Amino acid sequence: MNSFGRIFKISIFGESHGKGLGVLIDGCPAGISLKEEDFRSSLLRRKSGKKGTTPRIESDEVSIDSGLFNGFTTGSPIILNFSNENIKSKDYNEIKKIPRPGHADLTASQKYNGFNDYRGGGQFSGRLTLAIVAAGVVAKKLLDGIEINAKITEVGGETDIENAVDKALKDGDSVGGLLQCNINGLPVGLGEPFFDSVESNISHLAFAIPAVKGIEFGIGFKAASSRASDINDSIINQSGKTKSNNSGGINGGITNGNELSFKVAIKPPASISKAQNSVNIETGKVEEFNIKGRHDACIALRFPVILESVAAIVLADFKLIRKTNYV
Repeated sequence: MNSFGRIFKISIFGESHGKGLGVLIDGCPAGISLKEEDFRSSLLRRKSGKKGTTPRIESDEVSIDSGLFNGFTTGSPIILNFSNENIKSKDYNEIKKIPRPGHADLTASQKYNGFNDYRGGGQFSGRLTLAIVAAGVVAKKLLDGIEINAKITEVGGETDIENAVDKALKDGDSVGGLLQCNINGLPVGLGEPFFDSVESNISHLAFAIPAVKGIEFGIGFKAASSRASDINDSIINQSGKTKSNNSGGINGGITNGNELSFKVAIKPPASISKAQNSVNIETGKVEEFNIKGRHDACIALRFPVILESVAAIVLADFKLIRKTNYV
């Protein structure tokens, strides 16, 4: 439900406009150096304020509330807390009766019989990716020698990212994006059969992030129109190095020692300035309305560090599973 992982296990909590949010990390080994300063660069990469992102600016200062003593992890659960300070909940009063298209307003209200916190999307808000990034900072400390790098390759179908964002802002609209993640330095053998393949777990956690609509590894969907003779990766040495990397660094659900590569598609943020239509659940009639509040025109701009954190959390868990089972 709100937890992920087998050994390196994370549980997120909080809502967009609640008192705060955070993550509980269980299974982190003792003796890992950790301090609040370690989080700042990653949290800054996710932070809003740049053109195309929401004008809601939060301090995003982390508080390490347990699992730390004298600057090192103790082996007990780690609690990372963040406060919500810059909130304008009145902007969301209207969505109680007119759910926003593309959001979880209606589905959440029906699932929780109207008791859900609808302000800013509640627990379905992209605000909770802050907890994922914080957990990723800790996970990366367990991945010595492994480099994880994600970048935006397209926005709104264009490689000119700034131009695509400018056009969306001018039109009062929003755009999605495509991100590429490359991971180097991985050993052979991370991943577990049958249901805990590397692809399965990365996809599982990636799709838990709001706005993710698609994922592919290596050449992905191009494999469906290819022949094996064209895409099989020839093995060129005993370590498993391959001449090509169409499989994206994974065979049989486990890492093969080559670069792990995958792409993720991010949808346009559903809250836009343009007038939209939705049903009024009090009257049962469809009517035109405008969304209030502060929103991203392109949430993909803030996604590289989130995607890196997803990969780090999954790989840290696999590393600890492998150590427990095979060493």
